[in-house]
Amino acid sequence: MARSAGKVLLTGWFSFLDGEATAGDVLALRRVRAVLDHAGIPYDVAWSPGYRAEALHLSDAAEDSYSHLVFLCGPLHGPQVEELHTRFRHCVRVAVGTSVIDASSPAVGGFHQVLARDAPGGAPGVRDLAAGAPAGAATPVVGVVLTHGQGEYGRARRHDEVAEALTRWLAAKDCARLELTTRLDTRDWRLCATAEQFESVVRRLDLVVTDRLHGLVVALRSGVPALAVDPVDGGAKLSAQARALDWPATLGAGQLHPAELDRWWRWCLTSGRALAERRRRELLATPARGAAVDATDAVLTALSAAVSTSPGRPRGG
Repeated sequence: MARSAGKVLLTGWFSFLDGEATAGDVLALRRVRAVLDHAGIPYDVAWSPGYRAEALHLSDAAEDSYSHLVFLCGPLHGPQVEELHTRFRHCVRVAVGTSVIDASSPAVGGFHQVLARDAPGGAPGVRDLAAGAPAGAATPVVGVVLTHGQGEYGRARRHDEVAEALTRWLAAKDCARLELTTRLDTRDWRLCATAEQFESVVRRLDLVVTDRLHGLVVALRSGVPALAVDPVDGGAKLSAQARALDWPATLGAGQLHPAELDRWWRWCLTSGRALAERRRRELLATPARGAAVDATDAVLTALSAAVSTSPGRPRGG
């Protein structure tokens, strides 16, 4: 069977069965695709089934369907790259935007042309392909604050079910997910050491998805909408706090239907932004002298009175 004239197969480390797709790989691919699209050159992209199960996989790409194979981004080394030369031996093989570690290796020598981004010998490098990739549309940045603890709720706990449902739903959303924890630690570099550090992260988010009371509270005091789920049957402290804060985007453990989650997702990223900002201003406002005292102020006033008086005889003593 004759090869299709001029058709290119685009490959990279993202094509191999046990390979991985990095953001840089995909941006580099976007740059190469833009060049081929502009030139009117047809091409296919071979993806790892571990990353895109529904796409064309390298194992299914027929060698006689292509005149050229392009390998882009990443280092040129190892048996997987060498196998491309054997399997696609009748194609013109070009490497572009790659790193050359050993110019004498079969992985490098099997290409008809290597347009490297860097190579041994002190030659100046060139810009990585990802640097010039066409810009894509921004997606929401979503902080995910979940708890798997709170054993004090006993048989009313639905924490694991809530976390599983939320993360499965979130995995299908077009967003940048950032897993966060409210736990602070001065010794673990992966965690925030102060409340201010945690708030600084939250302020940069577009949305918080949480089943934690303080995930909701910190989001709203930062002016960020929160999609909150109470993980306790019948509702507990998170639901009570949502009522206290008059925040509508709150669901119970039994309400995690995708359509309902999607509805509140849309609301949080549209109308909810303005309400979250109003809540921020309310929560951080300094009460004017003579202003009405809310329930929290009353509790703190009572506390102040209790600790400022002389200690009396203990109850029951």
